[in-house]
Amino acid sequence: MDKRPIGVFDSGLGGLTAVRELRKVLPEEDIIYFGDTGRVPYGSRSREIILQYARQDIAFLLSKNVKYIMAACGTVSSILPADFSDRLPVPYTGVLEAAARAAAAATANRRIGVIGTAATIRSGSYYRLLKQLLPDAEIFTRACPMFVPLVENGYLGRENPITTAIAEEYLADIRAAGVDVLILGCTHYPLIADVIGKVMGPGVTLIDPGRETADATRSALAARGLLGGQGGQARFFVSDSTEGFVAVADTFLGQYAGGPVERIDIDRYQLRLDQTGEGGRSIEL
Repeated sequence: MDKRPIGVFDSGLGGLTAVRELRKVLPEEDIIYFGDTGRVPYGSRSREIILQYARQDIAFLLSKNVKYIMAACGTVSSILPADFSDRLPVPYTGVLEAAARAAAAATANRRIGVIGTAATIRSGSYYRLLKQLLPDAEIFTRACPMFVPLVENGYLGRENPITTAIAEEYLADIRAAGVDVLILGCTHYPLIADVIGKVMGPGVTLIDPGRETADATRSALAARGLLGGQGGQARFFVSDSTEGFVAVADTFLGQYAGGPVERIDIDRYQLRLDQTGEGGRSIEL
């Protein structure tokens, strides 16, 4: 029984979709969530800046004595190198691998679409992993940079005309390619899944990375003997206004809404050179 919380971070509010899924599959686990709302979005940033932000986000979660870290951010998951995450003092997962494996299992015609932030698509991480899983698959990708600000500003709902018009523009080529599976390669995107599904049509399976990664997290915790929460409480931290967060967070979390919210100065947090990872290895991040 390990009563320490699970740590989750994202560039903003989208990672709350992963928190919602974690609360479903691990109702007794406590969760610490950090949303970097003061620096959102990550997807348009350079690789170096994204890695800097990820280091600070992870440092904050480690300061809260978490037992496991989930990067509920498709951009970070696509860019953070394995030799970085492998040296952390607690287990880590991103949303990339679980979503790719679910897509590979779901496709019948071997034509898979991937949408994400500009940085996620530019990294080619989904393309490479899907090709490893299904060498004969055809992969069609599209950056959708407007989706994150639309979600963050509440342009939700199946009939929203602005979101629908932008989705039609972004998804036209992928729809024309005849994919039967589409990976929502950013945890913001499930909040407009009804719009995306309407545009893509009923024959396309949408893969929610938060849902798939929540299931993978449950398996990973069980395998490591780390299950055992204290009642399923959630605490939320942001780098910008708490009022702005609270106003939108309940929509993201649905029946799992609630929990204290606190603003922090994320620039205070850095991974120290003397931290040690599993096996006593030195971390130099």
